[in-house]
Amino acid sequence: MYRVLIVFLLSLGACTLRAEEYGPREFSGEPFTAIVSAFEPEIDAVIQHMLASGEASIEGNVNIRGVTYYHGHYRGQPVLIFATGISITNAAMTTQMALDYFPIERLVFMGICGGINPQWKPGDVVVPARWFYHDEAYYANPLEDRTSGYRVPDFYSNYLEEANARRKEDPGLPKYMPFDFIYPREVKVVMEGQTMPTPSPYFAVSAELLAATQRAVERMPLQVLGEREIQLSVGGHGVAGSVFLDNRDYREWVREVYAAEVVDMESTAIGQVCTVNGVDWIVIRAVSDLAGGQHGPNELSQYKLSASAYGTKLLFALLDELTVTE
Repeated sequence: MYRVLIVFLLSLGACTLRAEEYGPREFSGEPFTAIVSAFEPEIDAVIQHMLASGEASIEGNVNIRGVTYYHGHYRGQPVLIFATGISITNAAMTTQMALDYFPIERLVFMGICGGINPQWKPGDVVVPARWFYHDEAYYANPLEDRTSGYRVPDFYSNYLEEANARRKEDPGLPKYMPFDFIYPREVKVVMEGQTMPTPSPYFAVSAELLAATQRAVERMPLQVLGEREIQLSVGGHGVAGSVFLDNRDYREWVREVYAAEVVDMESTAIGQVCTVNGVDWIVIRAVSDLAGGQHGPNELSQYKLSASAYGTKLLFALLDELTVTE
């Protein structure tokens, strides 16, 4: 028995770990602007657009745990291009890997989304200032008689009271109300210098990038899809979650609770990762469908390519704005 204990203690000593062996690397040299989309066809279109401009080069790529990160230059500035993969989890994982392995100064994401605000139609491009999780929630049991609502624990009632009090300081907080048995709540996040997680109702994009996007929109020529003028909007709220939203009632609830303009499956996770790591970020979303608000089948397959094309145009208008030289 003593021999086993000695072997165990020796093994433990051999596995002693130092904190500095883990976490983001320290980099030297000029940092990248990360250009990001959810899936490979969008990235291929971005790369083709870059190379066709005559102002870009792709100089190589690195594959890390199955994710390909392309590196090169656009208008003389270093860029890193990669696809996060679809979903909250993939977006968080691949973005954190990028920040761990590459010197990234800012991240610009572009992709398709579902329109929540009824004013948006397929092809319109929206750049929210804040991003929320719509499916961070408590799922409640029905009351015993199953006719008069759900059993909500005291901790959730207390949570709502506290959130309502905070709304006086921040009117941008959601107007929490249940959707059937789903009772929304906020994710808790630990930032550097904190010892306890704190509620984070949303993640705000970089003010500088938001302002640059507004300038880019003002410089862009008129965009037309068929006989309709494409709308370009900067500001407002976006929501993301782990579901493909194609339900009219839930869509209306998301609009009412979060004042949401658009919905997708990656943006808030990207915002959380960038915020915790202190990296500037912004998300450009092109409406490809109405997230359940349409009459008949979802229109994603019909509009995803044209919507992505308009989103790509704004993406490069923003990159041009960011690389303007005196």
